[in-house]
Amino acid sequence: MLNILVSIKQVPDTTNIRINPETGTLIREGIPSITNPYDLIALSVASKLKREFKAKITVITMGPPQAKSSLKEAVEFGADRIILLSDRKFAGADTLATSYTLAETIKYLQQEEPFDLFLFGKQAIDGDTAQVGPGVATRLNIPVITYATKIEKIDPEKKLIRVARKTEHGVEILEAKLPVLLTCEKGLSEVPFLPFSEILRAMKAEPEIFQADGPIPFDREKLGLKGSPTQVKRVFTPELKKQGKILNLHEVSLEKAIKEIISVLKEKGIL
Repeated sequence: MLNILVSIKQVPDTTNIRINPETGTLIREGIPSITNPYDLIALSVASKLKREFKAKITVITMGPPQAKSSLKEAVEFGADRIILLSDRKFAGADTLATSYTLAETIKYLQQEEPFDLFLFGKQAIDGDTAQVGPGVATRLNIPVITYATKIEKIDPEKKLIRVARKTEHGVEILEAKLPVLLTCEKGLSEVPFLPFSEILRAMKAEPEIFQADGPIPFDREKLGLKGSPTQVKRVFTPELKKQGKILNLHEVSLEKAIKEIISVLKEKGIL
């Protein structure tokens, strides 16, 4: 049986993002929170593997109490255990502090039973860093395959997995020994049919809540804002100034048309 851990994050819906022009901060009032779309892909993969291999799924997230709603959504995908890391000491964490907190939690959980497969979304839509998954893998000292688009084969007995991953130049096919961490790209899995029984179970589900002063031996200097060497100073939307120029070249000779185009390119500093 496969033992799978999925990490998810609740994020503001970026389609409705507004920014305070004076303070350079996000206006969160009235902005709905959603489960990071790439993390839903990870949940879909886990759900599929559960049906194929009778896998056990543990889902963790770090965030405020309202992140419970994303964990309840994970139960609809078949999560057997849901865990919320919620404490003011975790707040303000950058990717370094976040990966530390998640990795230490995973190490603690693995004292009960080791995980075979770790699934993360390729990135969170509120930060777009794509650093947390690889950061966790590094701290766990396990291989990581980023931008996974297809699991071609998985053999729980031989502890082998073959994965296709997206690259700038095409697709790579990689094999790795389990345990391994995958960051999930679009196309890896479609949202599955969610059984009504799981939806009912999700309505009653409550996560285990871990805090900074709980059973996990966190180094307090590495948590939250205190453990974050990078900080966001300002968030802003770029001002787009598009000035198009229409050239009517239908009634002129080819030579004159070329000269006109070259003139415009020189004017713009392109040539």
